[in-house]
Amino acid sequence: MVNSNSDLTNRVFAIIYRNWRDALWHSFGVEDLQKKQRMKCSVLTNPFLLIKDYLYRILKEVSRVASEINRDLKDSEPLFLSVLNGSFMFAADLMKNIEIPCEISFVKLASYCGDSSTGKVKELVGLNEDITGRTVVIVEDIVDTGLTMERLIETLKARNPKEIRIATLLVKPDKLQVDLKIDYVAMNIPNDFIVGYGLDYDGKGRNYRDIYTVVSE
Repeated sequence: MVNSNSDLTNRVFAIIYRNWRDALWHSFGVEDLQKKQRMKCSVLTNPFLLIKDYLYRILKEVSRVASEINRDLKDSEPLFLSVLNGSFMFAADLMKNIEIPCEISFVKLASYCGDSSTGKVKELVGLNEDITGRTVVIVEDIVDTGLTMERLIETLKARNPKEIRIATLLVKPDKLQVDLKIDYVAMNIPNDFIVGYGLDYDGKGRNYRDIYTVVSE
Protein backbone atom coordinates (compact mmCIF):
# COMPACT_ATOMS: atom_id res chain seq x y z
CA MET A 1 0.00 0.00 0.00
CA VAL A 2 1.36 3.42 -1.01
CA ASN A 3 1.80 5.91 1.78
CA SER A 4 -0.75 8.70 1.25
CA ASN A 5 1.73 11.49 2.03
CA SER A 6 4.29 10.04 -0.34
CA ASP A 7 1.65 9.58 -3.03
CA LEU A 8 0.52 13.19 -2.63
CA THR A 9 4.11 14.43 -2.84
CA ASN A 10 4.65 12.49 -6.04
CA ARG A 11 1.46 13.85 -7.54
CA VAL A 12 2.42 17.44 -6.66
CA PHE A 13 5.87 16.98 -8.11
CA ALA A 14 4.41 15.45 -11.29
CA ILE A 15 2.24 18.54 -11.78
CA ILE A 16 5.14 20.94 -11.16
CA TYR A 17 7.43 18.93 -13.42
CA ARG A 18 4.84 18.84 -16.21
CA ASN A 19 4.33 22.62 -15.98
CA TRP A 20 8.10 23.26 -16.12
CA ARG A 21 8.46 20.88 -19.07
CA ASP A 22 5.56 22.39 -20.99
CA ALA A 23 6.89 25.90 -20.40
CA LEU A 24 10.28 24.86 -21.78
CA TRP A 25 8.72 23.25 -24.84
CA HIS A 26 6.75 26.43 -25.49
CA SER A 27 9.82 28.62 -25.14
CA PHE A 28 11.68 26.60 -27.77
CA GLY A 29 8.76 27.03 -30.18
CA VAL A 30 6.32 24.53 -31.63
CA GLU A 31 7.84 24.87 -35.11
CA ASP A 32 11.29 24.02 -33.78
CA LEU A 33 9.93 20.90 -32.14
CA GLN A 34 8.26 19.80 -35.34
CA LYS A 35 11.40 20.29 -37.41
CA LYS A 36 13.65 18.60 -34.88
CA GLN A 37 13.15 15.66 -32.58
CA ARG A 38 10.56 16.37 -29.94
CA MET A 39 12.21 17.33 -26.67
CA LYS A 40 11.34 16.85 -23.07
CA CYS A 41 13.24 18.47 -20.24
CA SER A 42 13.91 17.29 -16.73
CA VAL A 43 15.65 18.85 -13.78
CA LEU A 44 19.29 17.80 -13.59
CA THR A 45 19.64 18.36 -9.88
CA ASN A 46 17.56 16.48 -7.29
CA PRO A 47 14.00 17.59 -8.17
CA PHE A 48 12.57 17.48 -4.65
CA LEU A 49 15.53 19.44 -3.29
CA LEU A 50 15.11 21.98 -6.06
CA ILE A 51 11.41 22.44 -5.37
CA LYS A 52 12.02 22.84 -1.66
CA ASP A 53 15.19 24.96 -1.81
CA TYR A 54 15.11 26.78 -5.14
CA LEU A 55 18.55 26.79 -6.75
CA TYR A 56 20.08 25.69 -3.44
CA ARG A 57 22.43 23.10 -4.84
CA ILE A 58 23.74 25.23 -7.70
CA LEU A 59 24.43 28.27 -5.54
CA LYS A 60 25.89 26.13 -2.77
CA GLU A 61 28.40 24.55 -5.15
CA VAL A 62 29.27 27.91 -6.74
CA SER A 63 29.91 29.31 -3.26
CA ARG A 64 32.16 26.34 -2.49
CA VAL A 65 34.20 26.97 -5.64
CA ALA A 66 34.56 30.63 -4.69
CA SER A 67 35.79 29.67 -1.23
CA GLU A 68 38.43 27.41 -2.75
CA ILE A 69 39.60 30.20 -5.04
CA ASN A 70 39.69 32.67 -2.14
CA ARG A 71 41.87 30.24 -0.23
CA ASP A 72 44.23 29.30 -3.05
CA LEU A 73 44.71 32.67 -4.75
CA LYS A 74 44.57 35.13 -1.88
CA ASP A 75 48.03 36.49 -2.72
CA SER A 76 47.73 36.36 -6.52
CA GLU A 77 45.23 39.09 -7.50
CA PRO A 78 43.92 36.85 -10.30
CA LEU A 79 42.35 37.90 -13.57
CA PHE A 80 39.11 36.00 -14.21
CA LEU A 81 38.28 35.38 -17.86
CA SER A 82 34.59 34.62 -18.28
CA VAL A 83 34.00 32.72 -21.51
CA LEU A 84 30.85 34.05 -23.17
CA ASN A 85 28.11 33.35 -23.73
CA GLY A 86 27.49 30.34 -21.55
CA SER A 87 29.35 31.28 -18.37
CA PHE A 88 27.69 34.62 -17.67
CA MET A 89 25.37 33.38 -14.91
CA PHE A 90 28.06 31.23 -13.31
CA ALA A 91 30.55 34.11 -13.48
CA ALA A 92 28.09 36.55 -11.92
CA ASP A 93 27.28 34.27 -8.97
CA LEU A 94 30.92 33.26 -8.58
CA MET A 95 32.18 36.85 -8.44
CA LYS A 96 29.63 37.74 -5.76
CA ASN A 97 31.50 35.31 -3.51
CA ILE A 98 35.08 36.24 -4.43
CA GLU A 99 36.58 38.20 -1.55
CA ILE A 100 40.17 38.67 -2.71
CA PRO A 101 41.55 41.49 -4.93
CA CYS A 102 40.91 40.53 -8.54
CA GLU A 103 39.81 41.64 -11.98
CA ILE A 104 37.37 40.14 -14.44
CA SER A 105 37.23 40.34 -18.20
CA PHE A 106 35.08 38.65 -20.82
CA VAL A 107 36.18 36.71 -23.86
CA LYS A 108 34.33 34.90 -26.58
CA LEU A 109 35.09 31.91 -28.76
CA ALA A 110 33.14 29.63 -31.05
CA SER A 111 32.58 25.99 -30.16
CA TYR A 112 28.94 24.85 -29.87
CA CYS A 113 26.49 24.46 -32.71
CA GLY A 114 23.22 22.71 -31.93
CA ASP A 115 23.75 19.86 -29.49
CA SER A 116 27.38 18.88 -30.17
CA SER A 117 30.81 20.33 -29.54
CA THR A 118 33.32 20.70 -32.37
CA GLY A 119 36.26 21.50 -30.14
CA LYS A 120 37.37 24.20 -32.59
CA VAL A 121 38.31 27.66 -31.36
CA LYS A 122 37.98 29.97 -34.34
CA GLU A 123 39.16 33.12 -32.59
CA LEU A 124 39.63 34.50 -29.09
CA VAL A 125 37.90 37.86 -28.90
CA GLY A 126 37.82 40.46 -26.13
CA LEU A 127 41.08 39.92 -24.28
CA ASN A 128 42.60 43.40 -24.08
CA GLU A 129 44.46 42.95 -20.79
CA ASP A 130 48.15 42.15 -20.60
CA ILE A 131 48.30 38.78 -18.83
CA THR A 132 52.09 38.52 -18.74
CA GLY A 133 53.12 37.17 -15.34
CA ARG A 134 49.55 37.06 -14.06
CA THR A 135 47.41 34.31 -12.60
CA VAL A 136 44.50 33.73 -14.99
CA VAL A 137 41.33 31.88 -14.02
CA ILE A 138 39.21 30.73 -16.95
CA VAL A 139 35.54 30.77 -15.96
CA GLU A 140 33.63 28.31 -18.12
CA ASP A 141 30.08 26.98 -18.11
CA ILE A 142 30.87 23.39 -19.08
CA VAL A 143 33.81 21.17 -20.01
CA ASP A 144 32.89 18.08 -21.98
CA THR A 145 35.48 16.79 -24.48
CA GLY A 146 38.05 19.28 -23.17
CA LEU A 147 39.28 20.01 -26.71
CA THR A 148 38.03 23.58 -26.73
CA MET A 149 39.52 24.25 -23.31
CA GLU A 150 42.85 22.72 -24.29
CA ARG A 151 43.13 24.98 -27.32
CA LEU A 152 42.05 28.02 -25.33
CA ILE A 153 44.80 27.33 -22.82
CA GLU A 154 47.34 27.03 -25.64
CA THR A 155 46.21 30.42 -26.96
CA LEU A 156 46.54 32.04 -23.55
CA LYS A 157 49.94 30.49 -22.84
CA ALA A 158 51.31 32.34 -25.85
CA ARG A 159 50.76 35.53 -23.84
CA ASN A 160 53.04 34.34 -21.03
CA PRO A 161 50.81 34.28 -17.94
CA LYS A 162 52.25 33.10 -14.63
CA GLU A 163 49.67 30.32 -14.41
CA ILE A 164 46.29 29.37 -15.83
CA ARG A 165 43.56 27.79 -13.75
CA ILE A 166 40.13 26.53 -14.75
CA ALA A 167 36.90 27.11 -12.87
CA THR A 168 33.87 25.47 -14.46
CA LEU A 169 30.26 25.08 -13.46
CA LEU A 170 29.92 21.62 -15.01
CA VAL A 171 32.15 18.78 -16.18
CA LYS A 172 31.25 15.63 -18.13
CA PRO A 173 33.98 13.25 -16.89
CA ASP A 174 32.91 10.41 -19.19
CA LYS A 175 33.29 12.59 -22.28
CA LEU A 176 36.75 14.05 -21.65
CA GLN A 177 39.15 13.25 -24.47
CA VAL A 178 42.25 15.04 -23.20
CA ASP A 179 44.29 15.05 -20.02
CA LEU A 180 43.08 18.32 -18.58
CA LYS A 181 43.67 19.69 -15.11
CA ILE A 182 40.44 21.29 -13.98
CA ASP A 183 41.14 23.14 -10.75
CA TYR A 184 37.64 24.10 -9.65
CA VAL A 185 34.47 22.16 -10.49
CA ALA A 186 31.01 22.99 -9.20
CA MET A 187 29.32 19.79 -10.40
CA ASN A 188 30.07 16.63 -12.39
CA ILE A 189 27.23 15.53 -14.65
CA PRO A 190 26.36 12.61 -16.97
CA ASN A 191 26.96 12.79 -20.70
CA ASP A 192 23.69 14.60 -21.48
CA PHE A 193 23.01 17.81 -23.36
CA ILE A 194 21.73 20.42 -20.94
CA VAL A 195 20.12 23.83 -20.96
CA GLY A 196 19.57 26.63 -18.46
CA TYR A 197 21.61 28.75 -16.05
CA GLY A 198 23.46 30.31 -18.98
CA LEU A 199 23.63 27.25 -21.25
CA ASP A 200 21.56 27.22 -24.41
CA TYR A 201 20.01 25.02 -27.05
CA ASP A 202 20.57 26.82 -30.38
CA GLY A 203 20.55 30.14 -28.56
CA LYS A 204 17.51 29.51 -26.40
CA GLY A 205 17.08 28.66 -22.73
CA ARG A 206 20.00 30.63 -21.28
CA ASN A 207 17.64 32.57 -19.02
CA TYR A 208 16.35 29.54 -17.07
CA ARG A 209 17.37 29.63 -13.44
CA ASP A 210 17.56 25.85 -13.20
CA ILE A 211 19.56 23.28 -15.17
CA TYR A 212 17.66 20.82 -17.38
CA THR A 213 18.61 17.89 -19.55
CA VAL A 214 17.39 17.82 -23.15
CA VAL A 215 16.43 14.37 -24.39
CA SER A 216 14.66 13.00 -27.45
CA GLU A 217 11.45 11.07 -27.32
